[in-house]
Amino acid sequence: MPRDSCHDPRSARLAATHVQLLVVLSLAMSAAPAVGLDQGQPREQVQVTATRVPVPRQEVAADVSIITGEELRARGASDLASALCLVAGVEAPPGGDTGPAGAVPSFWGLHEFDAFLLVVDGVPWGGAFNPAIPTLNLNDVERIEVMKGAAPVVFGATSFVGVIHVIHYAAGASAQETHVGYGSFGSVRASLSTAVGSAGPFRQSLAFDARKTGYSDARESVRGGNLLYRAAIPLADGELAVDLGLGLMRQAPPSPTVREGGALTVRTPLDANFNPPDSRIDEVRPQLRVAFDRQTSLGRWGTTLAVSRSSVRDVRGFLRSSLINDGSQNADYQDQDRSVKDVYADTHVGSRLSETLGSVFGADVLYGMGRQQSRNGAYFVPIDGATAAPRVDALSRDEVNDLADRRAYFGQYAQLEWAPLPRLSSSAGLRLNETREQKESSHVDTHDPNADAAGQRSRRQTRMTAMAGLVLQAWRGESGSLGLFADYRDSVKPAAIDFGPDYTPDVLKSESARSVEAGERLELGGGAVSIDCSVFLQDFRNLVLQTLDANGLPVFQNAGGERLKGAEVSARVAQGRNLQLQLGFSYHNASFTQGVATEGGANVSLAGRQLTLAPHWLGALGILWMPVDGLSGSVNANWVGRRYLDLANSAQAGAYATIDTIARYRRGDFSVSLAARNLTNRRVPVTQSEFGDASYYLLPARSLVADFSWKIRN
Repeated sequence: MPRDSCHDPRSARLAATHVQLLVVLSLAMSAAPAVGLDQGQPREQVQVTATRVPVPRQEVAADVSIITGEELRARGASDLASALCLVAGVEAPPGGDTGPAGAVPSFWGLHEFDAFLLVVDGVPWGGAFNPAIPTLNLNDVERIEVMKGAAPVVFGATSFVGVIHVIHYAAGASAQETHVGYGSFGSVRASLSTAVGSAGPFRQSLAFDARKTGYSDARESVRGGNLLYRAAIPLADGELAVDLGLGLMRQAPPSPTVREGGALTVRTPLDANFNPPDSRIDEVRPQLRVAFDRQTSLGRWGTTLAVSRSSVRDVRGFLRSSLINDGSQNADYQDQDRSVKDVYADTHVGSRLSETLGSVFGADVLYGMGRQQSRNGAYFVPIDGATAAPRVDALSRDEVNDLADRRAYFGQYAQLEWAPLPRLSSSAGLRLNETREQKESSHVDTHDPNADAAGQRSRRQTRMTAMAGLVLQAWRGESGSLGLFADYRDSVKPAAIDFGPDYTPDVLKSESARSVEAGERLELGGGAVSIDCSVFLQDFRNLVLQTLDANGLPVFQNAGGERLKGAEVSARVAQGRNLQLQLGFSYHNASFTQGVATEGGANVSLAGRQLTLAPHWLGALGILWMPVDGLSGSVNANWVGRRYLDLANSAQAGAYATIDTIARYRRGDFSVSLAARNLTNRRVPVTQSEFGDASYYLLPARSLVADFSWKIRN
């Protein structure tokens, strides 16, 4: 079946209409005369994730954490796991089905690869499908903003439980550092970030990093890097910015460990790799981002256009949970080619209508086209790991599955900020979401032509999402302040496509969620002490579950519900500029409210059961010492409570603690450091595979990295 045959003229016309709307808004803003704007003095802890325009964190009706780039570099954070380890209630264990360079962040107790939104410099990273974590570039980061809960107005139908916004230094600015490191298992890495050759008003920056990461499993590795070039120049009383990015990743994946009954099996070695020798997850992802920003008579106007394409070759195998070892087939492989194209366009205006009233209004389009072909089969590999599996190119194919999916999200949004009293502010927003999705899929059975199948499905949906919030400055003085906030959010997200190897022709209904949240932000000693507390409740509907039909065949359907509730507390104490102490503690209760799902070859009733890998208790402690010269370092400790490994809640994994630390000596522009990850060497299950049956990825083994760095002076 021709892949391009799933083009729908109605969707094309609708897409063209929305693009024209964006162009009209852009031309209108560019024609509006510029007016002066008193910028005032910069304020600390300003965020843009919840509002699209800079707003102090204390004035936002949501739980927002800000991690500065200076702190990330002082702690030696180079991935999401280390970057987010001190954010209360958040986990981001490395690895998962996207490979060892990936991660599966968890917010509010929900541990799923697609339930959060990843944004990089204002652009959804992964677009209309799933977060593209393996190619995420954390070099030359100015700050990371983490917002709990959904962003149903300013970012629309792409997240439920959290937003991670990575913001790099703007063109002409940079961390101005070079790093070279060597570590455990033959790991090497190098990075460079600098503001280069700026001339007059033309500014540019360059950030580059490359790495080879080894693991305790000798066959597991990551090779790759990222390049980001940023340029900006004044244009038409505003500023034009252009970003060129390239991510290259070559991963040799590990094998997840199979669960037997109530615990992980002990019949396979800890770091056994049952993948075929030619297994790999290779990805190339270029991206172009163009943005224009200027002050107009209507307010601050910004427009962004971003285009990316990800090309992936995914070859790997999964050991079956039966663990048969008699020479018959006991593992399944996939040999997949996959490509994902994304286009994102947004235009919005932030206005100050009066001293007490501000607004943001705009429109955006998020379009994605994903294609894959999976060639699947089975093989035998001894479960003792002593003998390697056969190569995929030497195995027969049992089936070939094709998929072509086009998604388009169109949104028009408006958000108001109103301060009716000096210490009381409110916010409210609406977004009209129009979703169009078309999917074509086919299944070719190489053994039985009668089993061949093909399907074409489409779905259109129009739905309003909303948010509302209040912020009360209960106390404000020279020594500190106390702010109280509460918010309500109604969000929607189209059902995820995991690009697995199976034949999945249906386009399911969108999942939806409603949440309420309340909290406080206390600052003392002029900001030297800050304490944040929040409570939340979120209900999911139309949750996608895989169940068995009357014939015992798997089928996906919108048949589930979940409830997430809990409380989170974080505290930060700073002694001058050099010493910083952080604490985080949270209680989560994440459970199903309804649904039936398949597990272990049978259906399981889910109502009242806890979500898998969702601990009730999480704790974090961080100590950071960062003087300008001499000895510095940090110690981060994380504690994760007991959690269930299965839907039936019959298999429980015990609590565990991890410690990461770094010691550094700096003299002038040069420094040397030694960092340790997972110092306690805990090898516990942290993420469940979506592809392997009853299979779990383990926390990577302890690793050490020595690093030499120096500041670049232009």
